[in-house]
Amino acid sequence: MTAIDPTAHLTAEQIEELGRELDAIRDEVIAGRGEKDAAYIRKVISAQRKLELVSRGVLLFSLFPPAWVIGTAGLSVAKIMDNMEIGHNILHGQWDWMRDPKIHSTTWEWDHVSPAAQWKHSHNELHHTYTNVLGKDNDLGYGIMRVDEDQRWHPVHLGQPLWNFVNACFFEYGIAAYDLELGKNLSKQRRKDPEFRARARAVGRKIRKQVLKDYVVHPLLSGPSFLPTLAATFTANVVRNIWSHSVIMCGHFPEGVQVFERRSIEGETRGQWYLRQMMGSANISGSRAMHFMTGNLSHQIEHHLFPDLPSNRYAEVAVRVRALFEKYELEYVSGPLPKQVFSAWRKVFRLSLPNRRTGAAGTPDREPERELVAA
Repeated sequence: MTAIDPTAHLTAEQIEELGRELDAIRDEVIAGRGEKDAAYIRKVISAQRKLELVSRGVLLFSLFPPAWVIGTAGLSVAKIMDNMEIGHNILHGQWDWMRDPKIHSTTWEWDHVSPAAQWKHSHNELHHTYTNVLGKDNDLGYGIMRVDEDQRWHPVHLGQPLWNFVNACFFEYGIAAYDLELGKNLSKQRRKDPEFRARARAVGRKIRKQVLKDYVVHPLLSGPSFLPTLAATFTANVVRNIWSHSVIMCGHFPEGVQVFERRSIEGETRGQWYLRQMMGSANISGSRAMHFMTGNLSHQIEHHLFPDLPSNRYAEVAVRVRALFEKYELEYVSGPLPKQVFSAWRKVFRLSLPNRRTGAAGTPDREPERELVAA
């Protein structure tokens, strides 16, 4: 939320016209999907599987330092590819149009402790519907951070830089926890809810499967290299977690990205929904390799506008979307990865502290003339 609405200059008619222009872009890309796109995702899946297989093979000899370094690096990249460009995007339904049962959002399972079905609910249905809406979007601060100056400050927020770092290191477990909505389900009564218990058991089974694969079977196959392989797999998981956490933070948390009140989405039209995605997301600029390693979530604005379009199309779509930002005089928040990471972490630290002027209850003493705008 911001004291000045960056979209206040737009009329209702302009907002709906913007929506129609974005619909036209989406329709054009959908009509143009074809064999070239299908070949792309199949090539990526094949490359990821080969890289993981070779890397795990090298780690069988990880008792030797060069093998450990090469194997760990390769496994880290393979895990990032699995989660970002492959898993995340397949589970969004970006490739369902191919009608390939092996590459479909209803059948795909990924290298992650959160079961695909639960992630699709919390991410696709909730996060993408209620992007950056306080109290509705669990991705916004992951339920452990203060994300806006107008949220009540509490001394516990002083620790949010530490919580955020720990969450980054073990991000897949943090995702599983908020997919379960543990914050509201830990009460004794809610823990007995059959639906919650079923979902918790599903997460437990997925965690056991991941632990067995990464920390038991693969290290045991390494024989004398058991401990180095164990350390290598743990390192690869942490690298993947920190990378994916950083990419996602850069997409919704840097300075310039808007946060919205619940009342702002009441009666929201399609044009207004598009506008909220535009103002509630940020991009990362960089090379083609960097875009690939982010799962093309470096094009976070375009992804939130069109979450079901093939990820390999976001770069071409971004040119047209940016032109619309300029046409409607809106800020296209984008920058290199280091800049966006610094901006997001600076915000984490800033919001861990009370506002400059606070009342007895720890909430801001707002000036009488200031009005919050629900963007």
